[in-house]
Amino acid sequence: MTRAILFDTETTGLEPHLGHRVIEVAAVELINDLPTGKHFHKLIHPERDVPEEATRIHGFTLADLVDKPRFGDIVDDLLEFFGDAKLIAHNAPFDFAFLDYEFGLLRLPPLSAHRMIDTLGLAKARFPGMPNSLDALCRRFAIDLSARATHNALLDCKLLADVYLELTGGRQRGLSLTTAKTAIELVVYTYEGSRIPRPIVPTADELAAHAAFLSRLKDPVWLNG
Repeated sequence: MTRAILFDTETTGLEPHLGHRVIEVAAVELINDLPTGKHFHKLIHPERDVPEEATRIHGFTLADLVDKPRFGDIVDDLLEFFGDAKLIAHNAPFDFAFLDYEFGLLRLPPLSAHRMIDTLGLAKARFPGMPNSLDALCRRFAIDLSARATHNALLDCKLLADVYLELTGGRQRGLSLTTAKTAIELVVYTYEGSRIPRPIVPTADELAAHAAFLSRLKDPVWLNG
C-alpha cells in the first residue's frame, strides 16, 4: 500500500522571497494513487495585505481572513497529515517554495525535494508543446470544471486527483475485475474515493459460450489457479 498526499496552496502573490504568504492550503490523501476521502483544508491569516491581483485569482480579501488562524497555528496538523508520504502538486516547485518559506519563518526544516511529484512536469512530458494548466488538462481528460469559478485549493486538489490518475493511467486501477463462479464486480471510484460495486452477472448461455471458447484453447490461463 502506497500513501501519497496531493496538495495545493493559494497565496498573496507569486514570490515568497518578497514576503508573500500562504492564505489557503488543502490536501487530499491517496492510497495506491486513489483518493480515500480524507482531506485537510485550512484558510490562513497571512499577517499582511492581500493584493487585488491575487484576489482576482482566488477570490479572497484580507477581510475574509481576519478571523482565521496564522500558519503557525495549523502547521502541526498539516505536517501530521503529510506524514512521510510523497507530495504531489501541479507546478510543485511553487507550492514547495511557499511552504518552505512558511516553515523557515517558524524555524522548521524545509520539505525534502525527494518527496516532490510535479504533475505539471508529468503533463509536459506527455503533452509537449501543449497547454498544461489544470483547466487545460481537465478539458483534455473530460473532467467536469463547472464548479471552478475561481481558484479554490480544495476543489483544485479534487480535480488534480482525477488529472493525476489520467496522467499515470490510474483509472485502470479503479477497474477491479474479480471473477467468482457467476459474477464480475466492476468497482467505480468517485471524487471522494468511495467505491460503488456494480455486479455484472453473466447469463447461463454466456457462461456456456465462454466455456466452449476456452475448450478450443491450449492451456488457457483463465483456467489456471
